[in-house]
Amino acid sequence: MLIKRIITAAVLLPLFIAALFYLPNRYWAVLLLAVLLIAAWEWCALAGFGRAGRGIFVGAVLAACLGLLLVARPPAGAATWVEYGACWIATAFWILVVPAWLSGKWRVRNPVALGIAGWIVLVPTWVALVRLQQAAGELLMLLGIVWVADVAAYFVGRRFGRRKLAPEVSPGKTWEGVFGAVAAVALYYVLLRIILGPGEVAFLRPAGFMLFVVITIVSIEGDLFESWIKRQAGVKDSGNLLPGHGGVLDRVDALTSSMPLAALALLYIR
Repeated sequence: MLIKRIITAAVLLPLFIAALFYLPNRYWAVLLLAVLLIAAWEWCALAGFGRAGRGIFVGAVLAACLGLLLVARPPAGAATWVEYGACWIATAFWILVVPAWLSGKWRVRNPVALGIAGWIVLVPTWVALVRLQQAAGELLMLLGIVWVADVAAYFVGRRFGRRKLAPEVSPGKTWEGVFGAVAAVALYYVLLRIILGPGEVAFLRPAGFMLFVVITIVSIEGDLFESWIKRQAGVKDSGNLLPGHGGVLDRVDALTSSMPLAALALLYIR
C-alpha cells in the first residue's frame, strides 16, 4: 500500500504543480471543478443519497461553482464578498460545528443536513484554491503545510504511536502522530524562513508561525471528520480512483478544512 501511495503521488504531484503554476486562473478553476465533482459524487455515496439526491447535490455544487466562475467572481483583483462569505462559512463550520460533531459522535442521517455539510466541505475549498492560485508560490507553500503534516503524522504515528487520538473516529491516529506533524511543520516553517527570508512572504513573519500551527491542527480535523463520515457509511475509503490513497475525498480531506482558513488569512494579510 505504501509503495502504491508513493507511485501515485510521484505521478500526480508534478502534474498538479505544473497546472498550479502554468494554467491561467480560469482553466485552473475548471480543472479543480472536475476534481470537485468527483469528490461530490463520493460524498453522495458516503451520505447514502439515492439517484435523485445525488443529482441534486452534484448539481448544487456545480451551480455554485459556475456561478462564482461566470458571474460573481471577477477575472482578477480583489476577492468578492461572496468568496469571503464562502470561506467564512467553511471556517466557522470547521471551528464550531465539526468539533461538536466529532466529540458528540453524531450519526447524522438527515439527507438535507448531510447535503449542507457536504456543500460547505467542498465548495469553499474550491473557492480558496482558485483564489489563491493567483499567488501560486504562496499557495504551494500553504499546501506544503498540509502535506508535511500528513506525512509526518503517518510515519511518526506508525513508529512511536501509543496513545490513540480518537479511537472511535479513526483508530489509526495517535497523539504522537499529531506532535510529530506539528514538529515537522515547525521545521518546515524555519526552513522556509531561512531560504526565503521573513520579508519575502507575509506569512513567514514571526506571527505567521501560528498560522502554520493552526493550519496543521485544522487539517488533522478534516482528516478525522472524513474518517467519521466513512465510519458512519461503513466503508474504508471514499472511492478507489487513486491507487494507495482511495478516493478523491481521501486525498483532499485535510485541504477541505484548512484551505478556506488559509485563504482568509492571506486575504486579510494582504
